[in-house]
Amino acid sequence: MTAHSPVKSTAPTRPIGTVAPLQNVMGCMKIADTLVNRASGLPGIGVMFGYSGYGKTVAANYVRNATGAHLIEVKSYWSKKAFAESLLVALHDPNPKGTVTQMLDRAIRILGDDPKRPLLIDEADIAIDKGWIDDIRGLQEAAQVPMILVGEERLPRKIERSERTFDRVLHSAWYMALPCDEADARQLARLFCPDVELADDLILEIIKQTSGKARRIVTTCHSIREWARLHGAQSVDAKSYGGDFATGRVPTRHMVEGTRSSRARV
Repeated sequence: MTAHSPVKSTAPTRPIGTVAPLQNVMGCMKIADTLVNRASGLPGIGVMFGYSGYGKTVAANYVRNATGAHLIEVKSYWSKKAFAESLLVALHDPNPKGTVTQMLDRAIRILGDDPKRPLLIDEADIAIDKGWIDDIRGLQEAAQVPMILVGEERLPRKIERSERTFDRVLHSAWYMALPCDEADARQLARLFCPDVELADDLILEIIKQTSGKARRIVTTCHSIREWARLHGAQSVDAKSYGGDFATGRVPTRHMVEGTRSSRARV
């Protein structure tokens, strides 16, 4: 692969037509491309960070499907041994057993066999909180694979506490996840509310009510689709829509009763 060749899959991938190419999805793809095609000797870690609900995990899965990357999502209840075992499972190792050291060494060998294939670690801030940052950096340094750490908005500060790891992050491979803009919301509406036309003013209201969080926009699109079905509507604008928005706030009695009365009228 030449220094400027595009990211290519090294394994069979699943269809990605069910994921909208949102700005954060494309941002994560750009990190992967930058790391895969970095010049020899440059740092090999990238970081995608941002608030919950902005679609970081969706973006990580898109990159996995589009490039054949390995992906592991760290769980809060894992021990380091559970992390090592799960990493080997993600690497398709048939026998994920042994001591932590043995398993991490085996992971390095597997990763090193395909050094252009990215490794994405989702919820990486959990791993750092557990004190595994040196192990994660060691995986990348030994295997020299492109590695993308995905986590919450405080992830950069947590990485900064480990100077050796911070210095292994490629300067051009930091990406802060952004709230959905109008184009993103429209993409999600087409994907999750395909049989209903949403007016521009409703799209803007969705962004406002959901704070631009992709997860809430998707939930709202499902609500709009159901509301349109019950009301026999093929197009909906902000004035006519009488359903719910996924605001992230706890539903009040007024909201619940309003929804019930709306359905009763149908």
